[in-house]
Amino acid sequence: MILPFRNPSRALVLTIAVAAGSAPVHGAAAAASGPFLAHQALYDLSLVKSRGSNSVSDARGRILYNFSGNSCEGYTSEFRQVSELDSGEGKVTLSDLRSSSWEDASGKSYRFKIDTRMNDSASSPVDGIAERVGDHITVKLTQPVKKTFNIDGKIVFPTEQIQHIIAAARDGKSVLEQTVYDGSDNGEKIYNTLTVIGRPIAGDRAPSSPDPSTASDAMKTMTRWPVTVSYYDSDARAKDGEQTPVYAMSFELYENGVSRALVLDYNDFVISGALDKFDVRDSKPCK
Repeated sequence: MILPFRNPSRALVLTIAVAAGSAPVHGAAAAASGPFLAHQALYDLSLVKSRGSNSVSDARGRILYNFSGNSCEGYTSEFRQVSELDSGEGKVTLSDLRSSSWEDASGKSYRFKIDTRMNDSASSPVDGIAERVGDHITVKLTQPVKKTFNIDGKIVFPTEQIQHIIAAARDGKSVLEQTVYDGSDNGEKIYNTLTVIGRPIAGDRAPSSPDPSTASDAMKTMTRWPVTVSYYDSDARAKDGEQTPVYAMSFELYENGVSRALVLDYNDFVISGALDKFDVRDSKPCK
């Protein structure tokens, strides 16, 4: 999710994140996790509908995503999104976001660098590293400001989050709650997430809207699940006992970590992310 008015930049990276090889994680997730697929994906973004007072007349863009690595060396992702948001009456916002990250396969360390440009403004870089130390995570930022702080509680990084979702799906669970740190916004944002998992879809069941992933030989036998992840600001207070998510994403998640049929709901409007190109990459085995 990296549209300029929200800037939850890492969330969409998470949605399409994959890992190469088998990633060791904790508990049930480790037992249920299998090999993940390294690939390059190109997504086309388009407006589905607009609602509320902050109307949007059009939204479009593209995302290019690369993933590489293995369970010995960790996992590296490179991501770029160029998007255009039209609010009507000639008000158009153009954003260009570039992101790279590395995550230790055991979930002990996470490095990230995000650079965002909107229209003709200067870039807004976020650069830092998060490390798991005992029962907390220590974050060291070098940009936008030099700062060190701790995050207490059970926190997961992006690839960990995907692994736990797949593990829960394989166990037949329909609901999963996780707290996620992914370097979003100024590097200090933490999100509480609620994941709803639908019934499994067998690999031999043809999708209603095919795309390059469904035509890939590497994907044809893979089970997938309809998944919706809602993101809540951990600092916001609920009103009347309920809290509205900052945004939500729906997608079909394959058991090898690939996601397709994205739908991104920002409350005021909804955007789809259609997979336009999909290439499987060679996985580098552990030495």
